[in-house]
Amino acid sequence: MDRSAMTVGPGMDLPIMHDSDRYELVRDIGSGNFGVARLMRDRESNELVAVKYIERGEKIDENVQREIINHRSLRHPNIVRFKEVILTPTHLAIVMEYASGGELFERICNAGRFSEDEVLTQCMLLLIFSIVSAVGFYMHLLSLVLQARFFFQQLISGVSFCHDMQVCHRDLKLENTLLDGSPAPRLKICDFGYSKSSVLHSQPKSTVGTPAYIAPEVLLKKEYDGKIADVWSCGVTLYVMLVGAYPFEDPDEPKNFRKTIHRILNVQYSIPDYVHISLECRHLIKRIFEADPAKRISIPEIRNHEWFLKNLPADLVQKTTMNQYEEPDQPMQSIDEIMQIITEATIPAAGTNILNQYLTGSLDIDDEDMDEDLESDPDLDIDSSGEIVYAM
Repeated sequence: MDRSAMTVGPGMDLPIMHDSDRYELVRDIGSGNFGVARLMRDRESNELVAVKYIERGEKIDENVQREIINHRSLRHPNIVRFKEVILTPTHLAIVMEYASGGELFERICNAGRFSEDEVLTQCMLLLIFSIVSAVGFYMHLLSLVLQARFFFQQLISGVSFCHDMQVCHRDLKLENTLLDGSPAPRLKICDFGYSKSSVLHSQPKSTVGTPAYIAPEVLLKKEYDGKIADVWSCGVTLYVMLVGAYPFEDPDEPKNFRKTIHRILNVQYSIPDYVHISLECRHLIKRIFEADPAKRISIPEIRNHEWFLKNLPADLVQKTTMNQYEEPDQPMQSIDEIMQIITEATIPAAGTNILNQYLTGSLDIDDEDMDEDLESDPDLDIDSSGEIVYAM
């Protein structure tokens, strides 16, 4: 399909792509500090895609560059597929696979918690149906058919591939795991904004992530192995699926982040008596929640653990390679092409509203600006959302 184009800079003949050329808007699907996410439809293939829009200018920083380059290298069925970046007159747009099943976090919230195994026996299903039909919320409880081990196996498969490609995610959590729309949902890891490549960078030492999921060594302001830190976050995800609560949060003070951090550093957690978890699963959780990274179980060891191997889907038995998930009809953008687009995106769009407000003297300080001022306080180490974004 023809796309309108214009020159983006001296010595470049890279086109600026517009949404109307290839993609049409279906609806907005989310927003955040990054900007807006939209569900779009590819006019050529009729495929639905998710497009993340980031305003051109100062928001296009090295974190955005790292997110795009790292994500581009990861072609795996348990990772949201990167498709392309597009430069519009006002935004940088990141086009990705659309996971129609929503967040795994939402599935947990609706279910309360999962049991270990994916498949309930037909007898159990009939029993559940007969009991809860009378109460009128059987659909809610039947969602428990989709269970913790099944999703954890897929999570580890995706994380294992990331690590094989020398990328550590550094912000693994339920909110960053999506599901496709299939009857047996496939888990998809997303959001590589905090990811780091051990090929291109030194060992990470910045404190990033979300307190409930963060590993002890990440809190200590020293260099750490990002891959082993990812293991800890996977363990928190497994615990939440099984228990329906975070392992290191005080249930009486869930927003007390400093108390959460104290419990993480001292590995203070317990499994409630009312939750049935097998001895094999408890053993795996204990091996994951090890404060000493050198003693913590690794991803390869998890893949060989007795609990992990039970009911392991056939497509997760053999490691997959990136080439198996290349799309012959849609070549990946080259790194050079992506870097050209990102470089141009760092230039603010001409004639933006904020520029006009500044020129007319009508620019006001909004709540977000005030939040940034608060975050500059050296005594603060956690922002109001509970997300740690810089060294403590």
